[in-house]
Amino acid sequence: MLTSQRKALILDRLRRDGQVIAKALADELALSEDTIRRDLREMAGEKLLKRVHGGALPLSPELPDFSTRQGVSSDEKRRLGAYAAKMVRPGQTVFLDGGTTNAEIIRHLPKDLPVTIVTHSPTIAGELEHHSAAEVILIGGKLYKHSMVATGAAATAAISSIRPDMFFLGVTAIHPARGVSTGDFEEAAIKRHIAQCSAETYVLATGEKLDAASPCQILPMAGISGLIVPADISEDSLVPYQAIEVPILLA
Repeated sequence: MLTSQRKALILDRLRRDGQVIAKALADELALSEDTIRRDLREMAGEKLLKRVHGGALPLSPELPDFSTRQGVSSDEKRRLGAYAAKMVRPGQTVFLDGGTTNAEIIRHLPKDLPVTIVTHSPTIAGELEHHSAAEVILIGGKLYKHSMVATGAAATAAISSIRPDMFFLGVTAIHPARGVSTGDFEEAAIKRHIAQCSAETYVLATGEKLDAASPCQILPMAGISGLIVPADISEDSLVPYQAIEVPILLA
C-alpha cells in the first residue's frame, strides 16, 4: 500500500471511529508499527490529525482565549442563539453553560420572560442584568479562566440540588463516535454533571466543531437530546449523526 493510500485510510478511520490505534492498524495492514507511527508523525506535521500516546485523534478546532472569542459574534452564532431562545418557555429552569454562542441565547430572550436561568459562568450571568422577570442563580466555585466558568467540588455540590428543564451545553468538538468533548478534564466533569442533573441537554454547534474530537469527553452522542446546527450546513456533514439517530435541529 502506498503512503498516500495509508494516509487516506487513516483519515477515513478518524472520521469513522474518532481515533486510530497505531498497533491495531499496523496489525490489520500487516505493516510494522513504526511505519504507521511515521505516517502519524508526518500527518500531525501537516495539521491533519493530533498525535496521542499509541495513536491519533482528529484535530479539534483552535480555541482562542475567552476575551478574544467574546469579540467575535458571527451571524451563525446569532442564528443558533435565536433558535435556542425560542425553545425556552415561561416558568422553566434553564441551565446555560459558558461561551459566546450561549450568550446569544440570552440576547434573543424576551426581557420580560419569567424564567429561572442557572449558570456557572459570571459572564453569562452579567448578560441577564436587564432581564427584569428572570431569576438568576449563579453557581460559584474555582474559576476556569479560559472558559470563564466555575468548576470543582463547590460547583458540583451546588448543581446537585438543581433539576433544570433544559441545559444548553457548550463544547469544543463533536464526533459521532467520540461524542461531545472539551479540552479540560475538570471542565468536562462539571459539564457532564450538569447534563446528568438536567431533563434535556442541547448542544449549539457551529460547523467547524463537527467531526472533531478534544481530549476530554463530556458525553457520548446518545447523551444529548438534540444538536442545533445552522440550516445552511452541508447535508453530508450531518449523515453520520443521523445514522446514529441524533435529533438534528436546523437554525
